[in-house]
Amino acid sequence: MTGGAARGAGADIRRRELAAFLRSRRERVTPEQAGLPRGPRRRTPGLRREEVAQLSSVGVTWYTWLEQARPITVSAQVLDAVARALLMDPGERAHLFALAGAVDPRPEAGRPALSAPVRRLMHRIAPYPATVQNGRYDVLAHNRSWTHVFGDFDAMEPRDRNCLWLLATSRRWRETCLDRDEMLRDLTAKFRASMTEHGAEPGWKELRDRLLAQSAQFRELWERHEVATMVPHVKRYRHPRVGLLRLEHRMLWTAPVARAHRLIAYVPADDETEERLERLAELSQPSSRAPGE
Repeated sequence: MTGGAARGAGADIRRRELAAFLRSRRERVTPEQAGLPRGPRRRTPGLRREEVAQLSSVGVTWYTWLEQARPITVSAQVLDAVARALLMDPGERAHLFALAGAVDPRPEAGRPALSAPVRRLMHRIAPYPATVQNGRYDVLAHNRSWTHVFGDFDAMEPRDRNCLWLLATSRRWRETCLDRDEMLRDLTAKFRASMTEHGAEPGWKELRDRLLAQSAQFRELWERHEVATMVPHVKRYRHPRVGLLRLEHRMLWTAPVARAHRLIAYVPADDETEERLERLAELSQPSSRAPGE
C-alpha cells in the first residue's frame, strides 16, 4: 500500500469511528436531558438526528452525512456545538476532536484535572520545589517550596502563570535567575520545537503572540529558528533570604503522550543548596516570620 493509500484508509477508519461514536452518544441522551419534549410516538432511543442538528444549529442533511461517515469537512466550531448538544464530558469531547482531527477551541481544552496521586507526590517532594506543567510551560500546580523560591503564582493572572512568559517579562525572574539569558534562549528553542505539533492550537498561538508583542529579546530569539530538546542541567538562582541555589530539573511525565503534563522537581545539585532549601522552608513557616512580614 502506498503512502497516500494508507493515509486514505486511515482517514476512512477515523470517519467510521467518528460516526459510530456520535451515534452511541446520541442514543444515550434523553429528550428530557436535552430540554426537549418526549412526544407520544418516540421509538428512537435517545435523540433523533434532526434533534441533534437543531440543538447544534447545523443542517439535518449535514449531520446525517456525519453519522454516515461521509468524507465531509468538519469545523471546530461545529464539533463544539455537537459536543454541547450531546452533553459530552471532557474525555468524550477530547475523543470527538481527536477522531475528527480538529483542535478544540476551548481555552481549557487539553488541561484535565490533575490526579490525586500526582498532587500528593508533588507536595511530598518538599522542601524541594516542584511543579506540574503542560507542554507549553504553563504552571498548573505547585508545592509550597516552589512558591518560596519562584513567587506566589496564586496571586498572578492565570495566563501569566507560565515559565517562558515570566523568564521573558518578569523583573523578579530576571533578578533571581542568574543564568536567565541562557535559560530564555533554551526555553524559546524548546518551545519552537514543541510548537511544530501544536501550531494550530489557540493557547500556543496566544502565548507566542503575547511574547512577540511584549519582549524584544524573545522576538530576536524567535527569529533565529533555533530548536532544542529537553536535557536536565544545573541552573542557578539567587534567593534574597538564603543566597545561591543550584538546582537540577528532573521531570516525570504523567502520561505517554507529547502534550501530557509533567511533574518537575528542582533537585539540589550540592549539599549547600539542600541545606539552604531546608532553611528556607523553616524561615517560611508562619512562626519564623518577623513581625509585620
